[in-house]
Amino acid sequence: SFSAPQQLADKINKDFKNPVDKARAIYGWIAFNVKYDLNEMQAVKGGRVAFRYTDEHDKQVKLRKYNLDLANRTIKTRKGVCRGYAALFDVLAYLTGLEATTIAGTSKTSPAHIGKMPVASDHVWNAVRIDGNWQMIDVTWASGAVNSDTGRFESKFNPGYFFTDPYIFFLNHYPDEDIWLPKDLNAAVFAKLPLFYGNYLTADYTVTFPKSGTLPSGYIVPLKFENLNASTIAYTLGDGTFKTADAVRQGNVSTFEIPISKQGCGYLTVYVGKESVVTYKIGK
Repeated sequence: SFSAPQQLADKINKDFKNPVDKARAIYGWIAFNVKYDLNEMQAVKGGRVAFRYTDEHDKQVKLRKYNLDLANRTIKTRKGVCRGYAALFDVLAYLTGLEATTIAGTSKTSPAHIGKMPVASDHVWNAVRIDGNWQMIDVTWASGAVNSDTGRFESKFNPGYFFTDPYIFFLNHYPDEDIWLPKDLNAAVFAKLPLFYGNYLTADYTVTFPKSGTLPSGYIVPLKFENLNASTIAYTLGDGTFKTADAVRQGNVSTFEIPISKQGCGYLTVYVGKESVVTYKIGK
């Protein structure tokens, strides 16, 4: 049992020498041992940290102290929100000789976010530099998710948020600072994206069409996957009733036709197996 970041860092330094192994050990420990604090989420909205600073050096000194204080609290209580998760990762990375940073930005976590510009700054994640390249990490979302039906946090480890491809990471993460944006991507592109769920990050397939998160009513959607093994998918439209569609295969591309009536509204959510994959907004 660890009650301070230094204790855990000493153990990681003893067990691992490779930087990637150290980063993965930190990611795994936090994801398995820290629970999301719903009470704090309600009390503290937003991903920004507020303090005054005179220059960049002063900013970094104060941010380091803020992260250290928050990391100590997070490891002792074993709970927190994204700030706590990210601060603990940042401090452990520093103590194990890794170059890391915290990144504030806007998340896409709800169908209501489809079509909205990323201005909320409601989330914090990490980046760690390995062999000169910055790798994206979200240890908060690696630990589980809030069940939208029960409102409770459910622990479920997701390895997909470790060293995620930047273009996949962008599907749900828009950084406040443009330096963290993948090439050729911007706020308008982010706003137009559909909502992809955490299951998609570890999937062997790719959703290739539609690219836009908003679909017209009175339209038969040619939903396309590459490298999908399943021959049938499930989906729900506005009324929440589950329906199925069968694949038409051409090479490694599977196409599923989903009809949306002229009166269609709400959202289209697609499932592979029993896992939600992507949601689109239906517009008039």
